[in-house]
Amino acid sequence: MSDQKKDDEIYPIAVLVEELKNEDVQLRLNSLRQISTIAQAVGQERTRSELIPFLNDATDDEDEVLLVLADELGNLVEFVGGGEYAHTILPPLTTLASVEETVVREKTVEAIKKISKEMGEDQIQEFLYPVLKQLATGKWFTSRSSACGLFSICYQNVDEETKTELRQLFSDLCKDPTPMVRRSAAKGLAVLVPYVGRENLRKELIPLFVKLAEDDQDRVRLLAVDNCVALSKILTEDEFITYVIPTLKSCAKDRSWRVRYMVAERFCQLSEPIEPEVTKNDLVEVFIGLLKDNEEEVRTCATLRIAELCGQIRVYQDVIKDAILPVIEELSKDFSDNVKIALAASVTELAPIIGKEMTVEKLVPLYLDLLKEDISDVKLNIISKLDTVTQVITIEVLASTLLPVVVELFEDRQWRVRNAVIEYIPKLAIQLGVQFFDEKLTDLTMSWLKDSVFKIRQTAARNLVKLTKVFGSDWCMEHLLPHIFKLLEEPNYKIKQTGMYSLTVLAPELGNEIVTEKILPKIKNLKSDKVANVKLYLAKTLKSLLPYLEENTIQQEVKPCLNELAKDGDPDVKHFATSALNKIS
Repeated sequence: MSDQKKDDEIYPIAVLVEELKNEDVQLRLNSLRQISTIAQAVGQERTRSELIPFLNDATDDEDEVLLVLADELGNLVEFVGGGEYAHTILPPLTTLASVEETVVREKTVEAIKKISKEMGEDQIQEFLYPVLKQLATGKWFTSRSSACGLFSICYQNVDEETKTELRQLFSDLCKDPTPMVRRSAAKGLAVLVPYVGRENLRKELIPLFVKLAEDDQDRVRLLAVDNCVALSKILTEDEFITYVIPTLKSCAKDRSWRVRYMVAERFCQLSEPIEPEVTKNDLVEVFIGLLKDNEEEVRTCATLRIAELCGQIRVYQDVIKDAILPVIEELSKDFSDNVKIALAASVTELAPIIGKEMTVEKLVPLYLDLLKEDISDVKLNIISKLDTVTQVITIEVLASTLLPVVVELFEDRQWRVRNAVIEYIPKLAIQLGVQFFDEKLTDLTMSWLKDSVFKIRQTAARNLVKLTKVFGSDWCMEHLLPHIFKLLEEPNYKIKQTGMYSLTVLAPELGNEIVTEKILPKIKNLKSDKVANVKLYLAKTLKSLLPYLEENTIQQEVKPCLNELAKDGDPDVKHFATSALNKIS
């Protein structure tokens, strides 16, 4: 082999070596991102024998660089020869699993898991288990912490004797003197429980679970909640009541609000796998305690889950009525805005669960109170889901109770509230019917087209399309078009533009004949408007209406109008008129 050929073969690794010695961090990062390319260039054998050993010696670097190295190592399996040689990548990853920076270790554990999926059971037994044992018994807490994330994937692929050793190693980590290790062990417990078997679970892991739930560090204890969720999916009902519920109740009264918050956040995940009767007997009381918690964050989190929990125990309507609804009434008077916002988001979904009678008696007064709050997000959350409620109650109740309050919100000072009301109106129209809508809401609906906020005018115009779909094009021609045509005569150019926009979005619903005979003659009159913005918008409107016009109408009526606009003194009017003319053949 010539010297030139030898130089070509070693060049990629040599370049990497030099670049990783450079003081420029960005250069080192860019070099590491080329590892796969270099590995492909030098071949599988040299990647295993030269590149990987070199990378194992290059792990003394800045955290940002090590993070990229860990990520790239996880992608090298195909370049070392596939699953058969995947274990050759483990040495540098083992080193990285012991570094101080948490994100680097987490990325390293991900990389090891990724590689292990390509390894056979024999390889895991021979290569991954020793790595796990080395990390689990390491001198530094960092390596022991990393080991906790590898137990589940290793445990599934080793013999029974090794499994026993793994459970002992895991037990030692759960009792580690360093809180960070115990936290990692608590996190790994939830992942490990599906694989250890019921007998080992009861005898070995549940005692560890209980011990970790009583840890003196709240960052360890809060992970007990995730472990409760994992156990609820595996244990029998009796086992759940015996082993999990006592710990859950303890967590719900924990001295740390973060632990209680975690219980509230995971509560419905905990109660979902078990029978409603168990939830009723053992968990409802816990949930009510969370709703009454002295920390605002806990109450807010629990409040968001009211409807979901009630849905799980809907067969026990008396419990919902006597135990939960009174607490909901208390929450509506809570001093915290966040709690009220959460209540408004959750309580509307409760109506289909408790039915018409209780909704009218208990919830409708609550909705009315919440809609009168000064907090805009409370109103928004009620209005955005109000159709869920109106599908449960009768039209009479809707018209006599909720509708007057909704109408008052048409003039709310917060434009987002007005916008939410507008978006709700088509759903309301379906329930009220055309006669009631014409008598009570048509004029209000059209008044939004003059709102000072552009977003409101735009939403109101699009709403006309939805209403036309509900009530039909004939209704639109009789009740909407006359109002819209009056907008074209308004002195305010923005209102004229809104009128043209409304006609544009309604055109597909009204059809070619109406566009030609009714709409086109009205908007053509605006070509002589004194305001340039009106004329340029007219050009845009005519362009949008072209698909709904016959060719002779375009040539005889639209084209002359656009030609006139194209001669306007305003350059923007000329531009949009010319653009529209270019669409005409």
